[in-house]
Amino acid sequence: MLERTQVGIVGAGPAGLMLSHLLHLAGIESVVLERRSRKYVESRVRAGVLEDGAAEMLRSSGVGERMDREGLVHGGIYLQFGGERHRIDFMDLVGRGIMVYGQQEVVKDLIEARLATGGDVRFETEVRRLDGLGGEPSISYLHDGVERLLACDFVAGCDGAHGVGRMSLPAGSHAAYERVYPHAWLGILARTPPASEELIYARHERGFALHSMRSPDMSRLYLQVDGADDPGSWPPNRIWDELRLRLNEPTLQEGEIVEIGVTEMRSLVLEPIQYGKLFLAGDAAHIVPPTGAKGMNLALADVRALAAAVAKWYTSGSSDGLDGYSENCLQRAWRAQHFSAFMTSLLHGDAAKDPFEHKLQLANLTYIARSRAAATALAENYTSAATGVWGSS
Repeated sequence: MLERTQVGIVGAGPAGLMLSHLLHLAGIESVVLERRSRKYVESRVRAGVLEDGAAEMLRSSGVGERMDREGLVHGGIYLQFGGERHRIDFMDLVGRGIMVYGQQEVVKDLIEARLATGGDVRFETEVRRLDGLGGEPSISYLHDGVERLLACDFVAGCDGAHGVGRMSLPAGSHAAYERVYPHAWLGILARTPPASEELIYARHERGFALHSMRSPDMSRLYLQVDGADDPGSWPPNRIWDELRLRLNEPTLQEGEIVEIGVTEMRSLVLEPIQYGKLFLAGDAAHIVPPTGAKGMNLALADVRALAAAVAKWYTSGSSDGLDGYSENCLQRAWRAQHFSAFMTSLLHGDAAKDPFEHKLQLANLTYIARSRAAATALAENYTSAATGVWGSS
């Protein structure tokens, strides 16, 4: 069965769905193909921090109403170390804050928006291969037990680091730059009121901890663990004891643990992130450790650039935006990699194994807490205030 659309999109995460939405606003047809079910993609818990510019992008494209109603606006973060807590005031330092709104909520909003306008989003669809990327692209896929072929002008690979998009890059057509960290995060989603009104990044002798939130009665909590750790080795009493210790929150309330899992810490950048008429976005193009809160923001910035480039091609025939897509996005990706690596090295480790490194971290944290210039640099990078990613908004 042969079908045709203008842009074939593989993956229904924030990148793929937002790209489809932006193309729709520009009058361009697309089809989104997603391997998982709608229920799965709407429930998988991932990132939760939107930069101010990313939040404004959702508003300006018409999908920010629920975010503004239910999201949590934060004007800064806390750094905790040496038994003390220090606030980094983003609003004072750079004039903008962040929005805490779960990735799965962004996905829900985008799916609703696409379906409300007749968007073609197909779940439980297995993409088998991408062909003709140098000339006339097509996507071979299986849906409802039927083999189908989708012809298109362009293909967007928004299906993650292990998806068919990235795997379709011919050997020798790109370079991969990767770093694997010795740490991992034990992530916990729990029904317990947040112990703080803003995120807490804690450096403790026993390792890193992060206190985040999703709503007034739901908290997202993380502990640095070994990459080989099994979540089963972390019973609830051990989790809560360790969180209270590392966060210096002895009254942190225990709550039902709704979800638990171990997330590896690694960095990956492909260069270039396009081949012929295939364009990668989000995790298919680059992965950042979660410490810098950049993953979802990079994905949204990628597809904003890609949508604009595709629209320019259809309206004027100019390929300038498409030709420069990799260079445009990779400048931003490497800036995010640098900041994420900095935050990871600043906050992770084991004082018992490397006391010298621990002392260096404490010295750096003290400098950030006491120096307005150092705090401003952190705020600029965390919010992307000085990178030009989102313009002047």
